[in-house]
Amino acid sequence: MTKNLTLSVPEKLLERFRLLAAERKTSVNALVRQFMEDSVGLEERRRAAIERMLELGSKTEAKIDMGGWDRASSYERN
Repeated sequence: MTKNLTLSVPEKLLERFRLLAAERKTSVNALVRQFMEDSVGLEERRRAAIERMLELGSKTEAKIDMGGWDRASSYERN
């Protein structure tokens, strides 16, 4: 099932977007739909990656010793 969506965009932007759609031999509607699908997919992959990193982080036995480190010493030259 599809739903209609009404957008308000500046006229110049719509003109440029129509040209882009024509160059790609597609429609403004198809470009907007693809952008929405890509955006949702990217967000889903980002969330899954964060969950996986947190999961792996909770299982690691690695220890990081930050004792004796300070920001200034990382810039010192020998």
